Amino acid sequence: MNKKNALKVEKLTKIYSKKSSGEVLALNNLNLEVKEGEIFGLLGPNGAGKTTFLNILAGTVIKNSGNVNVWGFDLDQNPRQVRSSIGIVPQEVVLDPFFSPRKLLELQAGLYGIPKKERITDTILKMVSLEEQANSYARSLSGGMKRRLLIAKAMVHRPPILVLDEPTAGVDVQLRQNLWTNVKQLNKQGVTIILTTHLMYEAEEMCNKIAIINKGNLIKLDTTKNLLDSIKTKKIIFRVEKVIKVDPEQMNGIKFFYNTNNEITVSYERKKHKIDEIISKVKNAGMEIYDISTDEGNLEDVFIDLTKN
Repeated sequence: MNKKNALKVEKLTKIYSKKSSGEVLALNNLNLEVKEGEIFGLLGPNGAGKTTFLNILAGTVIKNSGNVNVWGFDLDQNPRQVRSSIGIVPQEVVLDPFFSPRKLLELQAGLYGIPKKERITDTILKMVSLEEQANSYARSLSGGMKRRLLIAKAMVHRPPILVLDEPTAGVDVQLRQNLWTNVKQLNKQGVTIILTTHLMYEAEEMCNKIAIINKGNLIKLDTTKNLLDSIKTKKIIFRVEKVIKVDPEQMNGIKFFYNTNNEITVSYERKKHKIDEIISKVKNAGMEIYDISTDEGNLEDVFIDLTKN
């Protein structure tokens, strides 16, 4: 079954003119597609163009050229339908401290012109696990609750696409897990999720597909699995009784790093060498192995590899 496009971007370009530095290319001919039902990660270092991209979707920044299509609506021809198809959760937590979550969601629904009988305030509060705090002042909520309330606010008009800008910036580990669980739950209920992050493990944990952008250019777009599979080098850490240096002529392109008197790290290209070959090199050098652990590499490795040029 062909899934429909939740978002399609073609040749999207944004140039900022700055008096001091002339023109700054924030997005350069960006092409990407997000399919319905995906959790799609937009990764890139700070200043890569992620926020500019989201601001164009939100309608707060005007693109220079290119096409943006959201849920079948063209941004130039149907800006209102585009906005109603997207819920954007900002990075900054800005909430009126004197409103309760329920009151805030009701107000937001009013702004969208949703009639009282069609509002789903309670359902949304449940989705983001805030039903118990529904009538508390926003100022009494914890940081994680406020973050979840922002997600709730973005969902009032039942958008099929939810965009999260750095959803866990400045959030502790426990809350992060909590938010991830919430977002995955929303995705299970059919919401397409687009999230920007600069935390590699967040993208690895959450996303099925990832676009990496750097300096306004799309440098890679693939499934998370393929990106992880593309890591060329593997590392193995050996704990040995006593470190004995391996004869350089025996190394055959394998790199040995001697950490302490009883630990060595070996890195090798996964396509060229098998683990047995590495183990026999360590044994042949006369070392007795106590323990072996492997480091499969993670998205961070892919990212560094792709953005360093």
